[in-house]
This record gives sequence, structure tokens and C-alpha cells, in this order.
Amino acid sequence: MAAAPAGPYRLSEAAEVLGVSDDTVRRWADQGRFTVTRTPTNALAINGSDLARLAAEVADHPEHSHPRTTSARNRLRGIVTAVKRDEVMAQVELCCGPYRVVSLMSREAADDLDLRPGRIAVASVKSTNVIVELPS
Repeated sequence: MAAAPAGPYRLSEAAEVLGVSDDTVRRWADQGRFTVTRTPTNALAINGSDLARLAAEVADHPEHSHPRTTSARNRLRGIVTAVKRDEVMAQVELCCGPYRVVSLMSREAADDLDLRPGRIAVASVKSTNVIVELPS
């Protein structure tokens, strides 16, 4: 038996997933970047396969391109919201779209990168263990 297609997702849900504004998603709909559908409650929506394609396009945008000097492919651009330093270590928090990412690093590395709240940074994640779950 074939699986049912995912979605449809409200445009606001798509914007949250893509890390862009609702207006950007509406503008993309007006430009024909995806076919607008409707939710069961008649709200404007995007089907799951179109949302997945857009997410891949956004991730491959030159602004988010992967440097050739790393094997990490999970890169999240965001803004530093907090830095806690002690004599040896630093805890750096970033907001990357709707996600909060926390990194522990040496204080020397945080100082060398001049990490401080308000600074744009990219969190590169490389892990052998990634848990995937469905939202409730």
C-alpha cells in the first residue's frame, strides 16, 4: 500500500520550517514556486513534497552554501543570543530560525571568533547519532 502524501501544511507552518517569513512564502506562492492547495479548514497550504523541495532549495542557496573545508553538512545560520565564559570553556547559544542551538567550546575558540550576542554565526553539526521524531 502506498503511503499518503504528507501535508498539506499551512503557509505559516511552511515559513517556520523554512526559516523565512509568512510573507516570503506567500510571495513564492504568487511567483509560482509551488502549487497552492488548501487544508481541510480551507486555509492556504503547500503539500509536503513541494515543501521538501523548497527546503532543499533554501538550504542550497549561496548564502547558506557549504564551505569546502568541512565535511559537516548540517549547517544552521543564526544569531548568537548568549555567551557564558569561564576560564577554560564557553557556552554559546544561537537562535537559528525557530531552533535554539547550544555549543560548548573552549573559551579561546569563542574569543578568537569574537562570539557575542547579536553576532551572526553558523552552527555546523556533525553527529553519528541524530534522533528524528514527529511533532505532537
